[in-house]
Amino acid sequence: MKNAAKFAAYAALMLLPMVAFGADAQQSAEVKKTFIQVLKEGGWCMYPIGAFSVGTVWLIIDLWLRTNAKNMIPDADVNAAKQAFMAGDYVTAYQAMKAAPSPFSNVIQAGLSSVGHGKDATEEALQAEVDKVNSTLQTRVNYLSVIGVCSPMVGLLGTVSGMRGAFASLGSSGIGDTSKLAGHIGEVLIATASGLFIAIPAFMGFYFLRNKLQTAIHHLETEAAALFRNAPYDYLRDADVGQEETFAAMPLWLQTEQAPEQESV
Repeated sequence: MKNAAKFAAYAALMLLPMVAFGADAQQSAEVKKTFIQVLKEGGWCMYPIGAFSVGTVWLIIDLWLRTNAKNMIPDADVNAAKQAFMAGDYVTAYQAMKAAPSPFSNVIQAGLSSVGHGKDATEEALQAEVDKVNSTLQTRVNYLSVIGVCSPMVGLLGTVSGMRGAFASLGSSGIGDTSKLAGHIGEVLIATASGLFIAIPAFMGFYFLRNKLQTAIHHLETEAAALFRNAPYDYLRDADVGQEETFAAMPLWLQTEQAPEQESV
């Protein structure tokens, strides 16, 4: 994921030049300004919008990688689980899933930990883990929607700030000094365009990745259910496949009641 973060930073820098078209329309053919100078004309709002651009690119890349089939349901984990299930070695299957953390292995591990309590308990454990995976990734997808809503609002604040400066310039120097007025108008255009330009890919990524996540979750449910289909629950009753440490002891009042009986004996 570190490489994804680096790529997101570079890609965000590629997004920012597009937001400067408003100021370029205000420049004459003789005046040339650098990209950094144009961005600075956008005012204070360019800093949060720049952060939004980096966040948008990073989230899109990160979620694209996380929802790919090879990361959600790795072939190695599927093959290891199938071989252990076909051999009836559920303890080995549990240990293999525990050693290779992935959404698929986490779901199978949750099902195996409850397999000794019957079919209903196993299916509930599987569904609970699938919901957990879905909730974790859906939260990340929702951040794109937050950015898509907040970016135009920040751009609007920059627009209001630029208009306030434009009217202040008119009030102090009058209509004769057009250079200051043009600078404030350029700030207004950059702020507005920046917010909209970041919001558009954020919303596009939100809807696309939300649908991609739903497809991946459906595939995950199908693969997990296929492993436990026709499982011999009668023979696995009360089996502790996970062999995890148990913390829940007998109730304290039962222990105190049994102590006098043992002393009398």
